Amino acid sequence: MTARGRIRVLIVDDSAVMRSLLRSVILTDPGLEVAGTAADGATALDGLRLMAPDLILLDVEMPVMDGLATLRELRARRHAMPVIMCSSLTQHGAKVTIEALAGGASDYVAKPTGQSGREAAARALAQELLPKIHALTGMVEPRASALAATRPVLPLPPGQTAPPPMLAPPSKVSMLAIGVSTGGPAALDVLLPQLPRNFPVPVLIVQHMPEVFTRLLAERLSHRCGLQVCEAAEGMAAMAGTVYIARGNWHMEAQAAARPGAPTTIHLTQAPPENHCRPAVDVLFRSVARAYGPGVLAVVLTGMGYDGLAGARVVLEHGGAVLAQDQATSTVWGMPGAVTQAGLAYKALPLPAIAPEILRVAGRALPAPVATRIPARMVV
Repeated sequence: MTARGRIRVLIVDDSAVMRSLLRSVILTDPGLEVAGTAADGATALDGLRLMAPDLILLDVEMPVMDGLATLRELRARRHAMPVIMCSSLTQHGAKVTIEALAGGASDYVAKPTGQSGREAAARALAQELLPKIHALTGMVEPRASALAATRPVLPLPPGQTAPPPMLAPPSKVSMLAIGVSTGGPAALDVLLPQLPRNFPVPVLIVQHMPEVFTRLLAERLSHRCGLQVCEAAEGMAAMAGTVYIARGNWHMEAQAAARPGAPTTIHLTQAPPENHCRPAVDVLFRSVARAYGPGVLAVVLTGMGYDGLAGARVVLEHGGAVLAQDQATSTVWGMPGAVTQAGLAYKALPLPAIAPEILRVAGRALPAPVATRIPARMVV
């Protein structure tokens, strides 16, 4: 960061048009400045010391050294600055982006398509990119205290960092619901492999992502986990030992069984976005509270914004419990921070401790010690 306090952004993209567009977007924000530009990853790595960026915008598909190889080398050199991948919404671009996010990239933006001209493309890109830069560099992030005027909360006394002692884990867990956004693929890459194949309840996850990305994320996690992981589809039965990831651009709800003994099923809907998100964590949390009542364990992981806050209150109203990721291991402590600061989480834990806690309250112990890998951005 410069003496003037502006965030320095390095732009890495092989397209001169895209570099120019990104530069123009960065320069619209008085809190940001362009540290430099590079046409490939190798050039960017060579100039890191001189350019001293606070954050890197990294193209996925480039000659000489692509985005994934650049990210790996960046982290191998122990550079921990946030990296936002600039991805095209293609099968290959999405697959590489998922690998990058699981490997330590902080977030991604989609390259603009379909706009009528440069100004429209710049506006669309700025709307998506600028809030992410500010959140990842710690400049702007919604907090529960800022929402107190419009939403009733369970306030914490001044200086208190732990939730009120009356909150407790559920006595019996019948389903696990997870909400996650920025930094999610890396967090899920740590958490889900720790859950054993015989995990006794279904797992429903909302990760803020477009359609192509959620399917590829499910496929990748399925290879990483003992549990079966799939992208949710309409009418699927929510079965124990299976992970269902909400389809991008569709809300996911749990629907209670129509008759005794029948399984809960999954319903997908394109109702309006909530918290600017579809799928939204609030939609999932409300539905599982209705379907499973006091058996819900809701987990809020790293993410920008406060999606999941209102749904967490509904979970508590129905007798369930909420667990949150702590600030130190979150890429962005927006979503888990809002829940924790509102006093809704019975615990806020480091990412590697969340799976053991889930297994403890679900009545299962870890089958064996499991080595966890924390991406560079999450290292305490």
